[in-house]
Amino acid sequence: HLHRASLLLPALEAALANFSAGAAGGVVQPVRTVLPVPRHGGYLGVMPAYSAADDALTTKLVTFYEHLKDSSVPSHQATVLLFDPSNGTLKAVLDGSVITAKRTAAVSAIATKLLMPAFAEVLCILGAGVQAYSHYDIFTELFTFKEVRIWNRTKEKAVKFAGSVSGPVRVCSSAQEAVTGADVIVTVTMATTPILFGDWVKPGAHINAVGASRPDWRELDDELMKNSVLFVDSRDAARTESGDVILSGAEIFAELGEVLKGTKPALPEKTTVFKSLGMAVEDTVAAKFVYDAWSAGN
Repeated sequence: HLHRASLLLPALEAALANFSAGAAGGVVQPVRTVLPVPRHGGYLGVMPAYSAADDALTTKLVTFYEHLKDSSVPSHQATVLLFDPSNGTLKAVLDGSVITAKRTAAVSAIATKLLMPAFAEVLCILGAGVQAYSHYDIFTELFTFKEVRIWNRTKEKAVKFAGSVSGPVRVCSSAQEAVTGADVIVTVTMATTPILFGDWVKPGAHINAVGASRPDWRELDDELMKNSVLFVDSRDAARTESGDVILSGAEIFAELGEVLKGTKPALPEKTTVFKSLGMAVEDTVAAKFVYDAWSAGN
């Protein structure tokens, strides 16, 4: 039911705008609770949300583990619980990993639609995991790029990626080679220190920074963070969870929802960064979409 993540865009745009509208928007969502699992180097995140506009209530349980020796196990695994908001009954248990991959890529696509330069020809993806595939799918569906490049720390994964997606992809031997001259850059890595540097980035490019979801993890260096216009999904979350934002001291210009509401400008002529941490209300909207589609089919 989520084969095409682009179907989620209208509902996600409304949810982002409602979130940024504060109490009037009807989104109730605390910053996620993260429980460390110190013995094994992992984390358990709990992400509840209610959306009045959708009358939908969910919580997502997500585990993420940094450097797994067994690479057959994904770094992120998730489950979404969908409740009946009128009486609290559990209505459905959904695969949160698929929902997370698709809704994250869809929100990056919304940011890119608003913030990318007018003539964007080169897409660069840093990382070759689950999020690289979901971003590739929706970005090549919605936008027309003349060239797609990929870089990954282990080249074999990048080569595998290039061989398994539907269009031509150029495998680059370094992150710098992949990034140089790119108009839109997507960072979907498990990096804990910067892999993308400001002096590589073409002026006016747009970056979707999706990895580094802990306060001491980085994907982007200080120069890039400080010399670009910074957009986030949630100010509170970015100031609590994003090492790129916290450690660089970069100033947040706007939430994506403020741009969608028209209260802040998009500034596509500038170099822009969208720091995506992912919000529980995005899972809520996506889970309701899947559940409603499934119900209609049954």
